[in-house]
Amino acid sequence: TLFRSKERTYMQNLLYKSKGLATRWLTLIAFVFVCLLTHAQSAPTHNKQKDAELLGKALEYFASQKYHECLLILQGLDKQYRLNPRYKAYLGVCYYYEWDYENAVKHLTVAIPKLVNFAPHERSFYYWALAESYFNLMHYEKAVPCYQDMLKLCYEKERAEAYYRLGFCFLFGEDWADAWSNFYAAQNCFRKYRPGEEQARMAQIGNMLKALNGKVASEALVHIGINKAKGK
Repeated sequence: TLFRSKERTYMQNLLYKSKGLATRWLTLIAFVFVCLLTHAQSAPTHNKQKDAELLGKALEYFASQKYHECLLILQGLDKQYRLNPRYKAYLGVCYYYEWDYENAVKHLTVAIPKLVNFAPHERSFYYWALAESYFNLMHYEKAVPCYQDMLKLCYEKERAEAYYRLGFCFLFGEDWADAWSNFYAAQNCFRKYRPGEEQARMAQIGNMLKALNGKVASEALVHIGINKAKGK
């Protein structure tokens, strides 16, 4: 859809806005033999050198957002070597951009817990990719904590997308109050940081908030009634 396309275009730059991240891949090439920790079988030195060059090319593809080309290389290396968690995360991101959400989840869930010492903004992107993968698989309950973890790490101007998605996660779970609060937060973030850019979506959010007002009020009245009954 148009909204999904715009979200992917906007959010794919998250990873590269972290301080120094856009150039860090060049430094990583020098440590390629640290990354390729264990070979399934003893490989000749010239094969390792060739694979090191392939990994360098994969990093170049990743940095230039050529995810399909990066994926093809990393898939081959992943079968031969025990790649470190960051490259597992790269692999997961590539699967995400290839719409292969199950494999994205498989790799990102393994990699993310091992990246706690990495830059917060870089980690926020991995949480976003994981959350989006769960969302597109319609595993909304699993997506919620991933979006929430992203919100703790990302820049404030990037929070609108996560709040917007969380609104739908809670909506699909019929948690009207949390759906309303997250749509409202998304509305405020879009107004503050992207004014005039998301008119169609802002109209949609406004309609969602109006529709949820009655449900939230009814839910509150039921809750009040239950508490009164308990107090008798």
